[in-house]
Amino acid sequence: MLNFLSYQPINQYQSTIRKINQSYYVIKKYSNEQLKQQTEKLKLDIKDHNTNLDETLIEAFATVKAAIFRAINITLFDVQLLGGLILHKNNIAEMKTGEGKTLVALLPAYFNALYMKGVHIITVNNYLAERDAKLATTIFNYLGITVGTITEKTHYQNRKQEYWKNITYITNSELGFDYLRDNMAINQSDIMQRNLYYAIVDEVDSILIDEARTPLIISGETTISNNLYEKSKETSYKLINTIHYQVDEKARNITLTEEGVSICEKILNIENLYNLNSPWLKYIINSLKAKELFFKNKDYIVKDNKIIIVDEFTGRVMEGRRWSDGLHQSIEAKENVQIEKENKTLASITYQNLFLLYTKLCGMTGTAKTEENEFLNIYKMNVIEIPTNEKCIRKDLADLVYQSEYTKWQAIASECLDMHKIGRPTLIGTTSIEKSELLANMLDELSISYNLLNAKPENNNKEAKIISEAGKKYKITISTNMAGRGTDIILGGSEKKMTEEAIQHYIINSINNNVKNKKNTEVKQILNITEIQVLDQFINQSIKNHQNLSEITKNIYDAEYNDNLYQIYQKLKNTYKKICDQEKKDIIKLGGLYVIGTERHESRRIDNQLRGRAGRQGDKGTSRFFLSLQDNLFRIFGGNNIKKLMTNLQIDDNTAIESVILSKSLSNAQKKVEAYFYDIRKQLFEYDEVINNQRKAIYKERKSILNSSFTKDCILEYGEYTIKEMLKSYDKNRKNTLILEQILQLLNIGQYVNIAFLKDTKIKDLEQILYQQFRISYDLKETYLEQLRPGLIRQLEKYYLLQQIDKAWQEHIEKMNLLKEYIGWRSYGQQEPLIEYKNEGFHLFINMTTYIRQTVIYLIMRSRLIIDITNQ
Repeated sequence: MLNFLSYQPINQYQSTIRKINQSYYVIKKYSNEQLKQQTEKLKLDIKDHNTNLDETLIEAFATVKAAIFRAINITLFDVQLLGGLILHKNNIAEMKTGEGKTLVALLPAYFNALYMKGVHIITVNNYLAERDAKLATTIFNYLGITVGTITEKTHYQNRKQEYWKNITYITNSELGFDYLRDNMAINQSDIMQRNLYYAIVDEVDSILIDEARTPLIISGETTISNNLYEKSKETSYKLINTIHYQVDEKARNITLTEEGVSICEKILNIENLYNLNSPWLKYIINSLKAKELFFKNKDYIVKDNKIIIVDEFTGRVMEGRRWSDGLHQSIEAKENVQIEKENKTLASITYQNLFLLYTKLCGMTGTAKTEENEFLNIYKMNVIEIPTNEKCIRKDLADLVYQSEYTKWQAIASECLDMHKIGRPTLIGTTSIEKSELLANMLDELSISYNLLNAKPENNNKEAKIISEAGKKYKITISTNMAGRGTDIILGGSEKKMTEEAIQHYIINSINNNVKNKKNTEVKQILNITEIQVLDQFINQSIKNHQNLSEITKNIYDAEYNDNLYQIYQKLKNTYKKICDQEKKDIIKLGGLYVIGTERHESRRIDNQLRGRAGRQGDKGTSRFFLSLQDNLFRIFGGNNIKKLMTNLQIDDNTAIESVILSKSLSNAQKKVEAYFYDIRKQLFEYDEVINNQRKAIYKERKSILNSSFTKDCILEYGEYTIKEMLKSYDKNRKNTLILEQILQLLNIGQYVNIAFLKDTKIKDLEQILYQQFRISYDLKETYLEQLRPGLIRQLEKYYLLQQIDKAWQEHIEKMNLLKEYIGWRSYGQQEPLIEYKNEGFHLFINMTTYIRQTVIYLIMRSRLIIDITNQ
């Protein structure tokens, strides 16, 4: 039993973990059938309100622990049980790399799945969703729990089925887009998601912090001339930095100087660039941003004549994602690729407000402590550090700082050469494709072999293989950011991967009759003649049955399929285990995995994620950052003071310095950046909170209409509300009979009511007369349409209601975005922009709801059914 006494927030769980283990030793002896029956038993316990849920939780966790052991022969550590309990209590479990977070998530997921309300395990990319769902399916097959998977490849028609499984693995972006699509659905049958009940967010800091600055947007195309982008690009290249515009790298913004404004007006032949009717300002600023702030092979790549965004935090390409407000089109113009149509926002939501819709929310990551205040303030989740199963003995060496970037890269290449000579595995983390390829070219010149992993598709496809091999002797691995890679770096390599690779090579070579291949010889040296005959016979038969490589391989691993084949697999695996274990011992003597950082990131968490790749499960390891004064963090956030220090100390370009003062300066710079971005996210959250409350109201109204089979009451309510609102205006100015005419025209009842009579009627009586006349008129319309086609009036009602809500909401989003863009100027008039935004946003919302009601009534009261007699 691990001693938690030194960890005050978690020592309260000791007795619970002891009870889980006691229950596990009992359940472990169950037959497969008895184990599966546990699920139904526990469901009944939860339904029974007299049952102690703490006892049910203990038994559920023990049941999952038994299923994991039975499925994959792994016994959960106590710290993993602890992680599961922390997640169950709606907290964030901070667990270091290699501590088995994937399995930890299964514990609370199973218990909450027993409530039959749906559990979502949210991951940062398709690969992790598919991989983790596959593992979960293997385990939960023993418990009768269904597991779904949703990635961008999941077909629209299959999504509902996947959402209605007990546990669903899904990427964060697909979850958000499906939520927005559901709230744009025209038919009830099109809704995919259930109510959002329980979510476990993997890499929670990446999703809820890093991606929280960018809202999810569903867009529709608008028509804007490409000439605007081309002309803006030409103009931007005639402008000179610092003379015609100022670049704020910190805020990633551009400001035109007076001289810059004059030149733009002259080039574009316009009088005033800031005229409200002039479209040019937005396009000029975007072109300048594309020129100065967004770089090829760093922020984006060009693939198949398209601009594809590279995620700055994970180094992955983000297929299908586009920058909004015309920025993407400006970058397309810059790179001379086809300019796609600009998008109009149809629906949007921020990740903050999306995840706050869940009844229960928790998360896990290796690095969240630096942002614990934000998690607590916005998401009401505590960050709790889980102790490692084995003590971390990694050495984090002091940073080495060079004057020039060129000298830094030379030093890194030289360090790689030294490590390669002694055979020590080395992982180099870079911040962009460009930098990773620069180092790769330098290593080529030194004749050092390496694996390269960056956002380019040809490298990304080999991701799991590259990372799994990164812990082997003589392996040099260059990778862009390591966040959410999801594959452990195992010292000496993975015997499982090596076995699978050897078997697959053997099968391929058997198919191609390439029997003298090195891998074939390797397998034949391990197996005896009888075993080789069994394997060859099976492969030949499988080929005759037209089975593909993955099917043949899977059957060899599957003990239930053929025990003899499984024994052969185990023999190969045991042999490769000895090889891996010996190699691991050799690597540990060399000091374990060596992690090199090539630049400090804006966030300490990203640096910690890279460091965390070394020192897994008590292994030896070392990390060190090689920096230069030309790195972005130094350059943008106070590198001048450090440069003065190095100049005063007369340190030459080739000499690196280690200094406590430098380290503190860097940490302070990172803290400033983190605080700066936290303020941005907080502001985004506060502003989005205004539209979020409006979104909730609109979506609630929309959902009730969609689910209703009788919408007449809604139409009557809209009509009476409209009459009441318009009569209020009339009561203020009784002489303005135009309002009365508008009411009659809107309700289409002018032919039934004498306006001269209405003028002399009291407001309360007038209200009742109009209510009554509206109802009579509507009943007549309903009778008429029902005779022509039964059920038509209900269809029309629902169609007009949903159509006008969607149309008005889209226009409202556009107005709110414009308002948010310009509201900041109010601060110059001593007004608080957020309060002004709330007030004006409220008035816009009231106007929108009024518009919806009036338009729906107008349309439905004028609806006619035209019958085509030629088709009768």
